[in-house]
Amino acid sequence: MTEIVNETTLDPERQQKAKEYARIRRWLVVVELGLGAAYVICWMVSGLSPWLRNQVHTITQATWLAVPLFALGFGLPYAILTAPLDYYSGFVLPHKYEQSTQSLKAWLMDQAKGLLLSGCLGLIILEIIYWLLGVAPQMWWLWAALVMLVFTVLLSNLAPILIFPLFYKYEPLEDEVLVTRLTRLAEAAGARVKGVYVFDMSSKTVAANAALMGLGNTRRIVLGDTLTENFTADEIETVLAHELGHHVHKDVTIGIIVQSILTLIGFWLANLVMRWGIAGLGYTGLTDPATLPLFIVAMSVFGLVTMPLGNAWSRWREVKADKYALATTGKSQAFISAMTRLANQNLTEAEPPAWIEFLLHGHPSIHKRVAMAKSFGDDQKFWR
Repeated sequence: MTEIVNETTLDPERQQKAKEYARIRRWLVVVELGLGAAYVICWMVSGLSPWLRNQVHTITQATWLAVPLFALGFGLPYAILTAPLDYYSGFVLPHKYEQSTQSLKAWLMDQAKGLLLSGCLGLIILEIIYWLLGVAPQMWWLWAALVMLVFTVLLSNLAPILIFPLFYKYEPLEDEVLVTRLTRLAEAAGARVKGVYVFDMSSKTVAANAALMGLGNTRRIVLGDTLTENFTADEIETVLAHELGHHVHKDVTIGIIVQSILTLIGFWLANLVMRWGIAGLGYTGLTDPATLPLFIVAMSVFGLVTMPLGNAWSRWREVKADKYALATTGKSQAFISAMTRLANQNLTEAEPPAWIEFLLHGHPSIHKRVAMAKSFGDDQKFWR
């Protein structure tokens, strides 16, 4: 590994750019939410939903085929409408702020793969939900939540070997000394990993990251090449120790359970909204494809309302993982350097407005994480 000097000072110029970058991205989120809301409301109040349902039913009355045809007719215009916004936020803006390294061709290819993947997975989920609406109309929301739980666990297990390779190339890390250090760190945390890998993160971005990816027999340590090439071994160790903190605190398992409970509540509320639509908007029943916009509205609104609570929970778990990393490695200076380097390299706003952090951020600010690390030397048992 190339000798790299610890970096403990935020770059003022980079931080100014980070604030601008974050502000623009927040406004883009607002615009996207506004477009999405206006689009769905238009479908519900204009009569487009029953009109498209009637058109689909001239082709087929079978729910299993009518639902995907309706979803295509509903989703395609929205994808076309938001394509310029996606292009600007996903390609133009990151290049403007020197965060992306992708060519337009490579970016478009990733968008196509992502659209195909999300479309296939979304179609499977929709088919199961509408099948349950037909066979278990009173308790479909409970069974659907259970299906989503199984789906989440299965995807978490298969992601490293089926999904991740669609977007990145990765191979075993060749630095044997670093592999040994990280493997021992994982063993000390009780995490059984199937190897340490490096992936070509630099093919898409200058940002750096690491992860403990997969479940069970697919669990592995994955490092971005932007991390291995620009961070010291001690910094990488503290970054991975943070990820291992999530393993020790069973955050993946707890997170899946919490998300499953939220999904259950969301489906139950969607059930109420869809039944209201049958009475208020004249839909023919729960399996009417025209209820799809109502389902999307219910789940989206519930997601927005619960997002601050979910982010607060996430920040709490992230703090616990940081404390584990500091206590396990005993390398507070390396941790501070890693956080500072991440802020400078990833163009991360180190100290966002408090209300922004509360509403939108699943991690504590870099400023808070560094401040906590600085206090570690004064009280090394605070993490307990």
